Amino acid sequence: MLSLAILAAILSAIPALMFLANLPRFCDLVDMDLVDRESAEIESPDDASVSVLIPARDEQAGIADCLRHALASERVRVEVIVLDDQSTDATAEIVSGAAKSDDRVRLLHGRPLPEGWNGKQHACRQLADAAAYDRFAFLDADVHLAPMALRRLVDHQDVRGVGLLSAFPHQRTGTWLEAWLIPIMHYVLLGFLPFGRMRADVDPNLAAGCGQLFLSTRQAYRQAGTHEAIKASRHDGLKLPRGYRRAGIMTDVIDGTDLADCRMYRGAAEVIHGVLKNAIEGIANPRLIVLFTVLLLGASLLPVVALIGAIAQGNRPALYVSIVAVLLSHLPRLIAAARFRQSWFGAICHVPAMMTFVALQWVALANHLMGRKIAWRGRSES
Repeated sequence: MLSLAILAAILSAIPALMFLANLPRFCDLVDMDLVDRESAEIESPDDASVSVLIPARDEQAGIADCLRHALASERVRVEVIVLDDQSTDATAEIVSGAAKSDDRVRLLHGRPLPEGWNGKQHACRQLADAAAYDRFAFLDADVHLAPMALRRLVDHQDVRGVGLLSAFPHQRTGTWLEAWLIPIMHYVLLGFLPFGRMRADVDPNLAAGCGQLFLSTRQAYRQAGTHEAIKASRHDGLKLPRGYRRAGIMTDVIDGTDLADCRMYRGAAEVIHGVLKNAIEGIANPRLIVLFTVLLLGASLLPVVALIGAIAQGNRPALYVSIVAVLLSHLPRLIAAARFRQSWFGAICHVPAMMTFVALQWVALANHLMGRKIAWRGRSES
């Protein structure tokens, strides 16, 4: 039992220590006041221009708010282009109305989806082709930008010299399953990706990003092959930065808690479908799923199993070690709840949340092996 407790402590310490090491790097958004003091050669002009590109399919519930926040951007010139991807609701009418009242808004009507393309990637490619400016902000229709978000992202991109920059918005959650599962994206990102290596090496295997908010230069976008390079993928958060890195272009990912917020899914059904729809392109593939099952459950469930076993046997050394393991296993989620304004309920329920998450990865793999496709936005292309 003591050996089991020690193993649990080791496995829980891996993501906990990695999380602590990565957190300051992830939150290290460039402060231009400090940069100006340290290097007078770096300029931050107020005339930066950004094309905000929003693919939209049946987004009538939130598209107006998305537009309002994007148009309120400060210290940056913006145009906002929305591509209506064959919506069956009032998305196009809402955007058309906004375009009549503000000439910075444009509405595009998407072309039919070609064979072999994912809907979002096809929409983003069309949006990029229509952009007037040489810097693109690809934005999901449920994301609300803060007034200085684009300005700060532009500054960070220029100072760090990256072709593609991604930010993780603040994730609003409503239902208990949202609170359980959505914060796991931060746990996996900060607990298992070495940020030091990621920022020093263009290796595609170190790619990471959030598909809700990307900032790219036109030149880097074209050099990376545009969205056509990932045309069949649903997982642009991972695949787009990987494509840039394959082209030799550095990418970066930062905390966007104070830059934007969104509610990714609404309700248990959307959460489950959302996890399943692109899991096969992430953890739920035959190369990674066994390893991550061991790592994720070993760092969450095993400490609890060891603690129960130590109590049952009255084994004091194992009890103390397993208590440390349980604390370590919850530490990243508790820190994330405080730093990223995530649900405390979700953090406390870390163990059942991780068990649910891992189970969904295996369901996604089973679906893939049996040829089952998960429909999303009325489409089941993969």
